[in-house]
Amino acid sequence: MYSYFKRFSDFLFSLIAILLLSPVLIIITILLKFSKEKDAFYLQKRIGFKNKPFNILKFATMLRDSPNIGTGSITLRKDPRVTKIGKFLRMSKINELPQLFNILLGDMSIVGPRPLMGTSFIRYTEEVKNKIYNVKPGLTGIGSLIFRDEEKLVSESGIPPEEFYTKYIFPYKGQLESWYLENISFFTDLKIIFLTAWSIIAPHNNLSKVFFRNLPSRKF
Repeated sequence: MYSYFKRFSDFLFSLIAILLLSPVLIIITILLKFSKEKDAFYLQKRIGFKNKPFNILKFATMLRDSPNIGTGSITLRKDPRVTKIGKFLRMSKINELPQLFNILLGDMSIVGPRPLMGTSFIRYTEEVKNKIYNVKPGLTGIGSLIFRDEEKLVSESGIPPEEFYTKYIFPYKGQLESWYLENISFFTDLKIIFLTAWSIIAPHNNLSKVFFRNLPSRKF
């Protein structure tokens, strides 16, 4: 029953948000079209509901050929491939707003596991891969909250990015997303939405552990 309510809420929220934010979306689109790269949007294949791929929509924040430059699919803090306007869009998370259209179309939900690229998805254990997307991926989620500043974490780890992701980030993300599936409810989603808004207002004051005391322990 909750899945039907969740889909109705997703559709209604995304429609209202698109209408209210349309001036912002239009202005950013124009700014990006007149930027050096001239790309306003970025489409990328991600793993979605029932492990089926879909195209996620974001504002373009990096150089056009960035997947073939430097660290490839891994973005680091102060990554030289990120454009000037892209840096602001990524820090503020405004670059994620076009995903409201993914939610409207039913590819995504407001809250859920973050949709990963195939190259990242395969790093999960078979157990996690078989269950993580039994719900639709989300614009935000518990993994997104805990790893809000993932780029900084990877950059300052002192460990090669690929190794750090494989040994630390993906195992813990798998635990977090599994926790969400076991605790999914209207109130869980409501708290995650509130914490997402709070993280924008106070990015250095993460209250996730206060609201969710039974989260898996982080060992790094």
